[in-house]
Amino acid sequence: MKVICMYLPQYHSFPENDEWWGKDYTEWVAVKRAKPLFKGHDQPRVPLGKDYYDLDKNGIATLFRQAELARKYGVYGFCIYQYYFNGKTLMEKPLRTLLDHPEIDINYNICWANETWTRTWYGLSDQVLIAQEYGDRSDWRKLFEHLLPFFRDRRYIKVGNRPVWQIYKTFDIPCFEDMARSFDEWAKDEGFDGVYIISGKTAAGSDNRSRFIDGYYFFEPGYTLKYGMGCAGKAAYNIGTLIRTARNDLIGKRAGYVLERSVSGRRILDSITSRQYAENEFPGILPDWDNTPRRDYKGLVYKGMNPQLFEEALRRLSDKVSGREVDFVYVNAWNEWGEGAYVEPDESRGYAYLEAIKRVTD
Repeated sequence: MKVICMYLPQYHSFPENDEWWGKDYTEWVAVKRAKPLFKGHDQPRVPLGKDYYDLDKNGIATLFRQAELARKYGVYGFCIYQYYFNGKTLMEKPLRTLLDHPEIDINYNICWANETWTRTWYGLSDQVLIAQEYGDRSDWRKLFEHLLPFFRDRRYIKVGNRPVWQIYKTFDIPCFEDMARSFDEWAKDEGFDGVYIISGKTAAGSDNRSRFIDGYYFFEPGYTLKYGMGCAGKAAYNIGTLIRTARNDLIGKRAGYVLERSVSGRRILDSITSRQYAENEFPGILPDWDNTPRRDYKGLVYKGMNPQLFEEALRRLSDKVSGREVDFVYVNAWNEWGEGAYVEPDESRGYAYLEAIKRVTD
């Protein structure tokens, strides 16, 4: 089993974030301002040693340390989000740092997070910050040339002689088939055997244009929350949410707001591990989930999550992909601190999640 951790690069400031969210905004701003919403609620989360790293100011040292930590604990590589908007890139600094420093010894590939940016975190999804547009063949060529130096990197994850390119939502790309055909053609011109495209199975849906998709990764926990809860579980979740939302609307301002959304973490992990996966479907798993740093009381908490549950689930997924030619399992995530989804060490659990990965992969 090759454990690949999704990697969020939003730990450095850049002009657009300063404009949209406030000067020097990074993920740490949301993480630090979080507060507990119920008894035993583990917030705010604090990285071990209060290491609120900056991927610009100390990016080389941080990436080197993260790579060393990943290798030590059995993580095969990072799947790093890329934010590309028809010629414009955002949050590119960590990827550029990695490319420019081959001494940082970590396997990696790119996941194009091809969404329009809105103010979703504040419940204002109709306010567009930057739109995702796909253009025509000449625009796709610019994207390919942007990716090519990464594809050529010896550390870049490949299946055979095909660089792995993940796309979060291929179903959002109306021209996807033509784009994929063009990428395959251009990759062969550059000496590859094509591009290995992995499409996301998400809460918003998945793509059935399988002719140009080599594999699917399950983006958890959203996929299972939407499709794997069963009728009774989904009904209980929806009813509980409705009751707490109504309570907040009526008396929240006066009596204090309560967390509106929660679900059993064990239920989610049991659903993930009981699912049957096709040969080209790559399971996803999460260590924890708590996005209240971003969404406050409108957030969602997966209750009862802990390193032992994570290890048990990861071991079962390891059995499911054993013997495959491509045996990827995706962990969401290495460092999604604002969603509580991280395996990096923190003050409350230390290295427990990384140690769990190591025990399973050894």
